[in-house]
Amino acid sequence: MANATPDGTVRVRFCPSPTGNPHVGLVRTALFNWAYARHNGGTLVFRIEDTDAARDSEESYEQLLDSMRWLGFDWDEGPEVGGPHAPYRQSQRMDVYRDVAEKLVASGHAYPCYCTTEELDARREAARAAGKPSGYDGACRDLTAEQKQAYEAEGRSHIVRFRMPDEATTFTDLVRGEITVQAENVTDYGIVRANGAPLYTLVNPVDDALMEITHVLRGEDLLSSTPRQIALYKALIELGVAKTIPQFGHLPYVMGEGNKKLSKRDPQASLNLYRERGFLPEGLLNYLSLLGWSFSADQDVFTIDEMVAKFDLADVNSNPARFDLKKAEAINADHIRMLDVKAFAAACEPWLRAPHAPWAAEDFDAAVWEAIAPHAQTRIKVLSEITDNVDFLFLPEPVFDEASWTKAMKEGSDALLRTAREKLEAADWSSADSLKEAVLAAGEAHGLKLGKAQAPVRVAVTGRTIGLPLFESLEILGKDATLARVDAALAKLTA
Repeated sequence: MANATPDGTVRVRFCPSPTGNPHVGLVRTALFNWAYARHNGGTLVFRIEDTDAARDSEESYEQLLDSMRWLGFDWDEGPEVGGPHAPYRQSQRMDVYRDVAEKLVASGHAYPCYCTTEELDARREAARAAGKPSGYDGACRDLTAEQKQAYEAEGRSHIVRFRMPDEATTFTDLVRGEITVQAENVTDYGIVRANGAPLYTLVNPVDDALMEITHVLRGEDLLSSTPRQIALYKALIELGVAKTIPQFGHLPYVMGEGNKKLSKRDPQASLNLYRERGFLPEGLLNYLSLLGWSFSADQDVFTIDEMVAKFDLADVNSNPARFDLKKAEAINADHIRMLDVKAFAAACEPWLRAPHAPWAAEDFDAAVWEAIAPHAQTRIKVLSEITDNVDFLFLPEPVFDEASWTKAMKEGSDALLRTAREKLEAADWSSADSLKEAVLAAGEAHGLKLGKAQAPVRVAVTGRTIGLPLFESLEILGKDATLARVDAALAKLTA
């Protein structure tokens, strides 16, 4: 089990950028890092990549923290917690990156590159035309002091490039096994912009080094940058900035519709969508954990504590994982069923109040909600569905779904409803079974089985053909309201 360094230490990090709504792929990465740390008694460092002032925002930063709290993730070092490697926002660590970049240049591990964008593009195009690799060609690798002075005199600005070694890079990925990348496929790369701002390619490895990260678990899309980072780590070790090179594990892509990588622009990628629809954090995390990891061959539903107890990188699959919304909803439904009924009732509260609820606040009856909650708990997949399922109990009259009305109110439904009304009026309203017997008897009087007989009654009372258990709903709604709605439906049928 490749779960720790030789001394047993596990230090992982989650380092999102505060740009827009959190993405479910990002949440999956956070989950695997968090579970890995907790399984191994290790440390989770929560770090914010906010060096891109044009894209980062304080609003997104606050949203990230709120999302982490909602999901139930705790972190050992980071914003609001602190730690020995503070600060944990990269925008507050610029002096650190500047110092390391200067050391890299002074030691020869990095160098100024004066190539213009036009020159780079022209040389890349020529390389492609000649069938050669089109990466950076090292034109500024060995400039003399006089050449640098000449470029400076021309008024040219420069970036800083890291000097890649001239040999292949081999490393063992914790998910994918041994990987070798030839030197010609990984050319010298930029670590500092022309304006002096450090790039991701520098700040992430530097922070990982200084924060003594032992395992880097991240998305497959970053796999190609790993040889670069390993070379940088070796340089940082020489400079005394880093102690060791962390182990890398690249998590499989999360795919959307059409087997395309799920992008931020995909509507089903946004974490906020699932919060707004009423996914439970436990249900969503249970599903996301299955995107590249397996609990067991015959169990898909489990608690987060159970996941943490079993989480092992050996069980992470390198193949892309497809996001299946229906399966996500089904797993969330299972977690809804697992709640204590009082916890379920409390979880639904936001959808029973304004602005979600279509009824007036004074028409909401807490006792009615308490009575119907156990029946509702078995019928919904996400909490937001509760509003439509119980609206008939709190509105003065049902909201008719016209398609449901047309489907249920067939020829002869008026006669059936009149018979059902008679039977219901004589029934024992303290017993759902008595109400069921009444509708069953009405159906038999018209040569119909219960399923056919109850459809017009359900639509008359609730407005829909499907919903909560009918006879328990009638009992809770009460005799007077139920009969009044049957009368209203008869009036509509005969109008």
